[in-house]
Amino acid sequence: MLPPLPDDLRQQEAHAAVAEGEPLIAILARERQALDRANARQGRSVKFYDDLASRYGTRR
Repeated sequence: MLPPLPDDLRQQEAHAAVAEGEPLIAILARERQALDRANARQGRSVKFYDDLASRYGTRR
């Protein structure tokens, strides 16, 4: 039996909230932070899969 997928790997990252009149640079900075979180989550997903593949002998 496979181990359960960590809960955080099922999450999707929301776009940064946009408030009317807010400077675009602030919105862009928050959007980039969201992208960094999403990329980190994807990296953890890949590591989780790779760990499973090495443990159970699954090939890619």
